[in-house]
Amino acid sequence: MGYPRDGCGAVMFEKPDAADLLATAREVVLAEILPHLPPEKAIAARMVAAAIALALREQAGTPLPARDLAALAAGIRAGRHDPGTATHEEVAGFLRDYARARAAVSAPKALG
Repeated sequence: MGYPRDGCGAVMFEKPDAADLLATAREVVLAEILPHLPPEKAIAARMVAAAIALALREQAGTPLPARDLAALAAGIRAGRHDPGTATHEEVAGFLRDYARARAAVSAPKALG
């Protein structure tokens, strides 16, 4: 038998799913718990809410193509992707996309 799957082959579960539960937990922390905490504990609640928001953005993000980043870094250090090489534009484009994807998760305000 097996689990129901979406068009990309990912297992589909009934609602609420993990993202729904995380979003609800974040709302509870901010709206129901934070207002009742003493000021010295409020920062911890805000950190929990921020971590949940980051996890939600990461889950919703567009996956990048699989790439061996350690090998890529070694190639960059060795000059194999320097300007003028056949792979420079492709690697530079990947790094721009990678940086944008990471910023969209960890610091979306930085993207404007």
